[in-house]
Amino acid sequence: MTNDSNSTLKTENNELNRKFRDLEKDHLLLKIENESQKYKIKKLKEEIRTLKKIPQILATVVDRLDEEKVAIRGTVGHTLIVGFTENIDGKLLIPGARVALNEHTMSIVEVYPDEKDAEVKAMEIEEKPDTDYEDIGGLESQIIEIKETVELPLKHPEIFEEIGIDPPKGILLKGPPGTGKTLLAKAVANETNARFIKLVASEFVNKFLGEGARYVREVFELAREKTPAIIFIDEIDAIGTRRTESHTGGEREVHRTLMQLLAELDGFDQRGDVGIIAATNRADILDEALLRPGRFDRTIEVPLPNEESRKDILKIHTKRMKLDKELDFDKLSASTEGLSGADLKAVCTEAGMFAIRNSRKKVTQEDFIKAIEKMMELN
Repeated sequence: MTNDSNSTLKTENNELNRKFRDLEKDHLLLKIENESQKYKIKKLKEEIRTLKKIPQILATVVDRLDEEKVAIRGTVGHTLIVGFTENIDGKLLIPGARVALNEHTMSIVEVYPDEKDAEVKAMEIEEKPDTDYEDIGGLESQIIEIKETVELPLKHPEIFEEIGIDPPKGILLKGPPGTGKTLLAKAVANETNARFIKLVASEFVNKFLGEGARYVREVFELAREKTPAIIFIDEIDAIGTRRTESHTGGEREVHRTLMQLLAELDGFDQRGDVGIIAATNRADILDEALLRPGRFDRTIEVPLPNEESRKDILKIHTKRMKLDKELDFDKLSASTEGLSGADLKAVCTEAGMFAIRNSRKKVTQEDFIKAIEKMMELN
């Protein structure tokens, strides 16, 4: 091998060694930078954990102003412009999103998912209730009216189109507690194969500004998503009382909730296959705007059962019970004056408990008499 060849090989070897040293140096720099990034990530995670430990404020996004600023509305009603931490996905900050703010920095530190169903706390959803008209005693005329008002528009809307009238929008059931108002609503939902959405109006009365109205909107949105559906609003007097000149925050919130309910009932948004039923035992205090035609078009009185109705109700609740042959329903019915359907169901249960207590396999007249006496004392 010539000296020139040796010199060339030596030069190439030196060049390779230099490149290798450069690579080692770059690798070391990358390793140092990687460790630095890991340290920064660790510090950021610690900072986020610290921020989340500090008491947080729940708010709702009103508008996304730019890449760094968001308009939010807090529980006290003020609109604020705030920023958000680096871990927040800006795409989630859309109007209506629920967010948590750090109490000290007022920055958004967390975005909560949409939990509409859980938010409406009073709501119970049944795909199809198992109650039918045969489970209801003594309310024949009320059943006819509720069929005409709720069942017909859902099952046969063409009848109303042919006649040229709009179907009734809503129905109000009024009467003492325990008289079968909820049973009527469940039975018509069963008959129409509709989902039954039950809620208690008192749950809409929320101390936070705007929350009650939002709940009302979400209930009707959910019903539209799950059509055909029956919305049953129990204790509607909790939000439907006559409006006054009161300036307290609580009263104003109730009024806002009522206004949202009126708007939904007015049908500014087409409800589709959604029936509305409300119940109250204080119809005398309801706001006139709630009762006018176009909202609750029909009002049905559900009174305490008379003697014949009480007999029917007792037979319904005892049809699965083992009864003594000497049982006299006429005498039992006559001795239950003033009891509601729910009370009569409780009487049957209590009579069965008396039989069990005395190790008997059949329920006797005496068991029922004792149960009625006990129920009368409670009333």
